[in-house]
Amino acid sequence: MKVLRFISLTVAVLAVLISSACLPSAPADTSEKQTITLYGFSIMKEVMEKEIFPAFKAKWRAEHGTDVDFVASFAGSETVTNQILQGTPADVAILSIDRDAERLRDGKATTTDWHQWPQKGIINKTPFVILVRKGNPQHIQDFADLGRPGIKVIHPDPVSSGGAQWSLLAIYGSELKKSEAEMGRQDPVRALNTLKAVWGNVISTPGSAREARTQFETGYGDALVTYELEGLMMKQAGAEIDMIVPKSTIYSEHPVVMIDRNMTDAKRPVVQAFIDYLWSEEAQKSFVKYYFRSVTNDSLNQGKPEFVQIQLPFTVDLFGGWDKAYPDVIQGVFQQQVQNKR
Repeated sequence: MKVLRFISLTVAVLAVLISSACLPSAPADTSEKQTITLYGFSIMKEVMEKEIFPAFKAKWRAEHGTDVDFVASFAGSETVTNQILQGTPADVAILSIDRDAERLRDGKATTTDWHQWPQKGIINKTPFVILVRKGNPQHIQDFADLGRPGIKVIHPDPVSSGGAQWSLLAIYGSELKKSEAEMGRQDPVRALNTLKAVWGNVISTPGSAREARTQFETGYGDALVTYELEGLMMKQAGAEIDMIVPKSTIYSEHPVVMIDRNMTDAKRPVVQAFIDYLWSEEAQKSFVKYYFRSVTNDSLNQGKPEFVQIQLPFTVDLFGGWDKAYPDVIQGVFQQQVQNKR
């Protein structure tokens, strides 16, 4: 009888083991700390490291009881995009221009359509301005003044910097907007001649907007075309500069992209939660604190007295979006008619 009971027990145990093997496996343990790798264009560094990362880490910990960490790298938007296309293990990219996001899509690095997210994937914005030496000794008042003989201009490199491409659109587009306001029609010849004159005075082309700012801070050059927030941060730090607001200038708009090529099922929820967080009121307030303009709540911008007022603002929509702005203006006007004619 003992032998029979042993055999019966053995058969029962084997049956349980066999049936268990047929059941779906338990979900992967996600209790361990997750790490998000973010690549961003240069001027995102301070706000991400000092505000956004710490706030999201605290939020995730409070809601999920687990930790999340960040690894980040910042450079020119074109450089960041090239690095990701070459295989760097990024999970998220914050870029200066939508065209770089499109390059990541075309290169199969991302398959998620960022345009389906809030604000078509744009997380913040900032206008382009001119920085000059304290007291404005060269009497610069607008982009066209940068083309006067003897003015030494610092301008980031359009090959590596998305900010540089925004700057070219700001200079060229400002003349289109002003001519339209003055004469009722856009004058592309006037815009071309202004861009030629300004570019003829460029004495240095650093690799990113942040590198251009650093060079200008050393005392090199008379003027720098850059993001408003760079000027405001320099003034906050006590730099001996003045900020000149052109009559017409562009708002640069900055998209976020998920790098699906590197995404795992375990990591996707925390990465998506981080991306969603960027449009939260808390994150938008952080952007405004560091002189980016909110894209979700204009009252936050109105409550920031340091933000400049622009008479004739415009966006990349003036040129039909980046699908037309890049081939028509960056390539067709700047590369073919300005850069190659120097």
